[in-house]
Amino acid sequence: MRIIPISLLLTLGLSANIQFAFAQPAPAGQPRLVGGLPVESVTVVGIKPSQETIKNFVEKRAAPTPVLNKMARWDLRVCPITTGLGNTYAKYITQRIRDVATAVGARVNADPDCRPNIEVVFTTAPQGLLDNVRKTQPMLLGYHYNDREADQLATVTHPIQAWYATETIDFDGSRMIQDLTCRESGATMNTTANAPIGVFSSIGTDTMHGEAGLTPAGFQLSPCAIVVHASGSRINNGLSNGFFNVLIVVEPGKLLDYEIGSLADYVTMLALSQAPSLDSCQQLPSISNMLAKGCGSVPSRITDGDLAYLRALYKMPDGTSLEIQRDEIRLEMQKTLVTDKGGAN
Repeated sequence: MRIIPISLLLTLGLSANIQFAFAQPAPAGQPRLVGGLPVESVTVVGIKPSQETIKNFVEKRAAPTPVLNKMARWDLRVCPITTGLGNTYAKYITQRIRDVATAVGARVNADPDCRPNIEVVFTTAPQGLLDNVRKTQPMLLGYHYNDREADQLATVTHPIQAWYATETIDFDGSRMIQDLTCRESGATMNTTANAPIGVFSSIGTDTMHGEAGLTPAGFQLSPCAIVVHASGSRINNGLSNGFFNVLIVVEPGKLLDYEIGSLADYVTMLALSQAPSLDSCQQLPSISNMLAKGCGSVPSRITDGDLAYLRALYKMPDGTSLEIQRDEIRLEMQKTLVTDKGGAN
């Protein structure tokens, strides 16, 4: 099927309900690559990367969390939803996130009616949407200490941007979310095994114009003084950071020349991993280069390097330090991209 750029669709007056065309799935029996994804879905790295290239990739992708100074990943089962697009293409992006998550080892909620914890919102008024989030659900912006930091976090600076709410998981598996609520009212968000996971119980259909209805769900308040169980080891203290919610906002008017497949893969990397910057260029081919300025290598699809990174992220041991996390990911990527392919070129 021919790919239709966003610019043509907007010209045709379809901005209120954007439609895309995308490549058909790979036929049954077609060879598959890293993580079990179809060949057409992966950009292959032709030259095996050096150890330094892999190390730099990991350092640029690894964003430490403010509280524990560790990398976060999904420990909860992911449940993505996409709004602001026509139904067919919204489902395509949502399914892409599910497929890649499954391929790299993240747990996926199989319930079609699960409460979303990854929201991909296409809107022509992204700042209006974030102003609403800042006012009604500041916890979704991610960790912040005061109103000034919340205002900075709520500022839209990129045509595709993500906000990460994280939780601390202790040695015994207890989960805690701390945000401005704790500091102002003496309470903190605490998830429980019986509480629903989703942040939005509903998202309005008119998200293209910044009018998403945000309804909190699945939270319980508990005192700020929380007992955290740790192992006491400096190498592995038993404390981990996980994503509790990821909000991804897309402004289609600034993405006129990109295909739906490229956007879906870029969004998927944001949904499954957090980078310290969206403006860093990777020497190792990566879909994350797509919107960064001046990058020499700009793949149009997720690459085997991206998949190797995600697989390593979801394979690393729980509770280890940031340094050990990076080393584990680097070694696993080296094994996947170099050793298992017969050595470096």
